Amino acid sequence: MITEEKKKVLELFAEGRKQYKLMEFEEAKKFFSRALEIDPEDGPSRVYLQRCDHYISNPPPEDWDGVFVMQTK
Repeated sequence: MITEEKKKVLELFAEGRKQYKLMEFEEAKKFFSRALEIDPEDGPSRVYLQRCDHYISNPPPEDWDGVFVMQTK
């Protein structure tokens, strides 16, 4: 059974992903950050929050397909 807390984290993550795919990285960060406030151990939200920071500093091209390409190990 999934807890109400985890349901909220999943909802926030889903909305963050939606904004991320729209290249609205500042807005996406808000959702990932809120998810992490509820569950600081939520790995996917943490990863996407870092990716948002990356793309805010290094915007992807206009025709970006949403795929994150690692540049370093």
